[in-house]
Amino acid sequence: MNYANTPMYSIPNTALWGRIRRVAHAALATFALMAFSNTAQAQLKIDITGVGANQIAFSAAPFQGNQGLPEDIKKIIEDDLVRSGFFRSINTTSNIDLNEATLIDPTAWKSIGVDALIVGSVKRLPDGRLDLRFNLHDTAQQKSLGKFSYVIAQSALRLTAHKIADYVYEKMLGEKGVFATRLAYVEKAPGRYRLIIADADGANPQIALASKEPIISPSWSPDGTQLAYVSFETRKPVVFVHTLATGRRKALANFKGSNSAPAWSSKGGKIAVVLTKDGGSQIFSMGADGSGLNRLTSGNGINTEPAYSHDGQSIYFTSDRGGGPQIYRMSTNGGNASRVTFEGGYNISPRISPDDKTLTYVTRREGQFKIAVLDLAGGTEMLLTSTGREESPSFSPNGRYILYATRSGGKGTLAVVSKDGRIKYTLSSSGADISEPTWGPFLND
Repeated sequence: MNYANTPMYSIPNTALWGRIRRVAHAALATFALMAFSNTAQAQLKIDITGVGANQIAFSAAPFQGNQGLPEDIKKIIEDDLVRSGFFRSINTTSNIDLNEATLIDPTAWKSIGVDALIVGSVKRLPDGRLDLRFNLHDTAQQKSLGKFSYVIAQSALRLTAHKIADYVYEKMLGEKGVFATRLAYVEKAPGRYRLIIADADGANPQIALASKEPIISPSWSPDGTQLAYVSFETRKPVVFVHTLATGRRKALANFKGSNSAPAWSSKGGKIAVVLTKDGGSQIFSMGADGSGLNRLTSGNGINTEPAYSHDGQSIYFTSDRGGGPQIYRMSTNGGNASRVTFEGGYNISPRISPDDKTLTYVTRREGQFKIAVLDLAGGTEMLLTSTGREESPSFSPNGRYILYATRSGGKGTLAVVSKDGRIKYTLSSSGADISEPTWGPFLND
């Protein structure tokens, strides 16, 4: 967000304005680049406060051979499905030996209300890898919906459990699950900032970058291998691109003045950035390698927070050209822009759903900052949150959920809400302030 030095946007005593002040007045010194494999200590905890109207009842049996392994496969699958809001777990006291090859009479499970049954096993191979198998059984149709076997490294056990939950979710609901995706966010503690990559459930946090200075606006590349972000390590905001597997990074935009708000195009070939090098805050595009700088907006106002549509045709952005911050849409080549938001006098931080049909953003209503969604075809707006201190919305890659930052107990935390507002849960940490979240894309198998 680039309203830090603009008096007309002064909003004292709010989480949003606090974020702007922290960025604008941060003391600048040195940074420490850390390997992506380093594990962060603060793991997020989940508190579910809302679920879907209709839920699928399922039961997951303990995976045979799971004893002694670092992850409980059954628990990861259960937690994923329950957190989605569309499933409820039915625990049984049956002593029947279940595995992926032998299922008891499915009608017996249906009689106790179980719609889906998950069974499996894991076996250590002589070379140290694991042979992980599972079977999903539909008790209503009395048939298997899939039997799979994975040979994996032990380090991939948690990810594979997430993939099993994704398979169950897709088979039962008809849309892709997002349990095997990742989140990026910024963690702040006294004297340090850390860019964190974590599983979608907040577990397995890894440090991508540690710095004494602010890190803001992380943005995933479409293939999930890189992050663009803004770092203040050189006494001004500079846009970096960071390759997660190697830890290598480069300064992509380091022009005179401010360099901020990076956003990847849907194919990953271009990145939009906000620069003040010509005076004022304007949106530019450039190649992902830093070549071909092209100015897209003009005028004396503030133009910021670009977000590419997934069809590659448009860029949504925030501008005050109409007198107050509203969301506009223009071609990816720039030119004339049309206003998109009309409800309320303050709408910022646009993000578009993967199907390009729904826009999410932060809106100010009666002095509170809330997450809203707008049906672009029908023009219907819905407010999804109520605490009044929300920012940084980001769609899940299946378009079902929205990740955002909020505050609880005096600290920043992350939360998720479904785009219909029914399903809600928070990912909280007992340690540092957490902010600047963004939901990563589907992982390539």
